[in-house]
Amino acid sequence: MNKRLNLLPLPSIFPVMSALSLRIFLFLGLLRAVSLVAAEPPTEWIDADTGHRVVRLSREPESASLYFHQNPFTAEGDKMVFVTPGGLSVIDLKTHEIKLIVPGLKYTVRGSGGVEVGRKTRNVYYEKDGAIWVTHIDTLVTRELAKLPPDTAMSAINADETLVAGTLYEGEKPTGTVGWPAPGQIIRGPQGQELPFAEQREVLLNERLEKKIPMALFTLDLRNGKVTKFNRATDWLGHVQFSPTDPQLVVFCHEGPWHRVDRLWAVRTDGSGLKNLHARTMNMEIAGHEFFAPDGKGMWYDLQTPRGEDFWVAGVDFATGKRTRYHLDRNYWSVHFTISPDGKLFAGDGGDHEMVAHAPDGKWLYLFSPERVPDVAGIKNPSADTLIDVGVFKAERLVNLSQHNYQLEPNVHFSPDMKWIIFRSNLHGAMHVYAVELAKAK
Repeated sequence: MNKRLNLLPLPSIFPVMSALSLRIFLFLGLLRAVSLVAAEPPTEWIDADTGHRVVRLSREPESASLYFHQNPFTAEGDKMVFVTPGGLSVIDLKTHEIKLIVPGLKYTVRGSGGVEVGRKTRNVYYEKDGAIWVTHIDTLVTRELAKLPPDTAMSAINADETLVAGTLYEGEKPTGTVGWPAPGQIIRGPQGQELPFAEQREVLLNERLEKKIPMALFTLDLRNGKVTKFNRATDWLGHVQFSPTDPQLVVFCHEGPWHRVDRLWAVRTDGSGLKNLHARTMNMEIAGHEFFAPDGKGMWYDLQTPRGEDFWVAGVDFATGKRTRYHLDRNYWSVHFTISPDGKLFAGDGGDHEMVAHAPDGKWLYLFSPERVPDVAGIKNPSADTLIDVGVFKAERLVNLSQHNYQLEPNVHFSPDMKWIIFRSNLHGAMHVYAVELAKAK
C-alpha cells in the first residue's frame, strides 16, 4: 500500500487560476509565512533607549515568572521555576535549558500564592486538587504532603519548609473576581457620575470590606497535616508571606481601599506579637505591596504621602522599629518594587498613566541605587537615631516598556547572582519571561 500523502496536482487545486495568478498566490502565502515567523518575539536584543541587553528566557507564549514576593529560585541560585502553558517548568539560569517538572498544573498569574520554591531544599511546593504537593526539581520525585482546609489556598512556605500559610473564611465566602466590575457594570459616584475604572474598583473593594466576613490566618504543618488557625478577625486578610529566615514570622495585609485600611501587619504563627507595621500620619496616606528584606530583619513597601502625590519606598526594622524612606520621582513609581539579595539595590517594574501615580513617562523597568541624605557639615540632630532616615533613589532605566500592556503586571526579581532582573511582559504581544542584564552592553 502506498503510504505517501495523496497530494493533488496544482492544476486541480486551482482550476481557474492562471499561471501568473498562481505565482502571486504562492508568493503572498510565502509572505504570510515569513510574517508569522517575524511575529515570534526576539530571543535577544539591546534596548536602543537604555543600552541594556534583554534576553527572552521562555520559549512558549503565555509563560510567566512568579509574583514579585514569591521565591522562584533554588537555594543554590542555579535554577528558577516559572509557569508555562504545560504546567510548572524550571530553567537553568546559565544554559537556559528548560524542563517541564509539573505537567498539567494550571496557575493564575494574577494571584500571589500557590507556588514557591523552598529556601533549603531543591523542592517546589504547590497546591493541586485541594492539597499541598512537592516536586524535586532535579529528580522530579513528586509527593502529596497534606490536605488543605476546605476553600483555602496556599500563600507561602516557611523558611524551614515545614509550614504552609494562608487565609481562610469562617463565614460567607465571596464568589467571582472580587474588586473587578462585571461586564457592562457601571459604578457611579455620589453625584451620579460614572466613575473612572480605578475608582470603580475602589468602590467594589470597599463593599467587600464592609461585609466584615469572619476570616483567619492558618498554618498547615506539612509533617503531620495539622491545621492551626490564628489571628481571627472580620478584617479582610490577604497577601500572606513568610519570613525568608524566621520560620514562625508571618507578614500579611488588611485588604481594601489602601487609604482606608491599616494595611501592613506582622504576627507569629502562634498568634502572638501582632503588630501594625505602618501607622498613617495624614489623610489619604497609603502603604502596600510589602516585601521582606533578604535577611528577614525588616520589611519594605510602597508609601505615598498622600496617595498619588508624593512617592517613597519605605522600610522598617522589626527588632528596633527604625524606619527608612527613599524618595522617588513620579515617573519612577512602580506597581511592585523589590530588593537585591545583598540588600544594596532596588528595582521597579514601572506603571502606566492610568495607575495611581498617573506617570506621564513611567513605562520602564528600573534599577534604583539608594542614597541617604547626609547630615549638613557633619552636624547631627540630637534625636537623629529616633527619627526616620531619609534618602533618594537614583534611577537607571533598563527596559523600554512602552509597548507593554500593564493589565499584566511585569513584577521583578533580581537573579541570585545579581547580574540580571527577571520579569514577565507582553511587549511583543504574547506573555513571555525576559531577563535584562544590569551591566550595559559593550
